[in-house]
Amino acid sequence: MNALTRDPGLQPERTRLAWRRTTLAFTVAAALAVRQVVRHGSVTAGDVVAFALSAVVWLGFLAVAHRRIRAMALLRPPGAMPFAQAAAATVCTLALAGFAAAIVW
Repeated sequence: MNALTRDPGLQPERTRLAWRRTTLAFTVAAALAVRQVVRHGSVTAGDVVAFALSAVVWLGFLAVAHRRIRAMALLRPPGAMPFAQAAAATVCTLALAGFAAAIVW
């Protein structure tokens, strides 16, 4: 086997499972944002905007993750994640963290 031949083994399956765990964690973070807004008592316009943006970011992340999971299931061996998808996942993660901070404070 030369250096250019790649044996993916179970790596694609582990990566698909990692994407599923990440989407679950993202969903839990979005649910906690909902809980924080509901329990806060007095809901401000900023809370509603941060919550709405969190929901949009959550949906965007789910779309990116689902596309990657589907691509990994179809391609043998799986290709590298396109830069645009990786950038979108990173932006969604950072945005959710920022919106969560806005909701808490």
